[in-house]
Order: sequence, then C-alpha cells, then structure tokens
Amino acid sequence: MSTTPGAPAAHAASAPLSDAEYQRETQALLAHIEATTDRWLQQDLVDIDTQRSGGLLELSFPDGSKIVVNTQPPLHEVWLAARGGGYHYRWAAGRWVDTRDGSDFTQALSDHASRQAGLPLSF
Repeated sequence: MSTTPGAPAAHAASAPLSDAEYQRETQALLAHIEATTDRWLQQDLVDIDTQRSGGLLELSFPDGSKIVVNTQPPLHEVWLAARGGGYHYRWAAGRWVDTRDGSDFTQALSDHASRQAGLPLSF
C-alpha cells in the first residue's frame, strides 16, 4: 500500500486520483486496517471485531464503542467516524490527509483506536 504515515502536511496538493486509482487505494486501505486488526486478535493484543460491507468498514471495540471508515467514491474521500468526532480525508502527496488541517488518516485512526481500546495501537 502506498499510504505512509508521517507528519501532517498543510493541505499538500497532488493530481487527483482517477476512479480506478481511488478504488485501488481505498481497497488497499480497508484491507490494511482489517489485516492489522486480525493480527492484533491473533496476538491476543485486543479483540476488535471488524465488519465490512462494500466500502464501509466498522470496527467494534471491547467497550462497545465503534469506529467507522467509509469510502465516498463520488467525492474521492475517505470518512472516519469515531467517538472523538467525524473527519474527511482526501488523497494528497501519496497519503490520505484531513481536508481541514492536513493531518494523516493513519495517525488519526491509530489515535482514536488507542483511546477507544485503552491501549496504544498503531495502524
């Protein structure tokens, strides 16, 4: 997957993704999240249940809270909904960045998951 965590970029610009590129990047992102949570389950680190329906991935935490990652093909965005709020991400400079502040999706997902699981987690 070409998404790489890093320091927030102030609204980094890049060429827009084609529909095919968007599909490839979002499917890789969702697969990466699922594989990571499966690995944690196998390592007995944390039991986060995942349920995927098309471009929507729901993570259910042991305390009953959820995180939802949802693709938005018409907008070429990825949306993240967590206990801490809702966020929109667009592809820029080879990664998913917040449309408001340029912060990294992977870091935000890790931060929200860590808070909801009660232990440090990193996607």
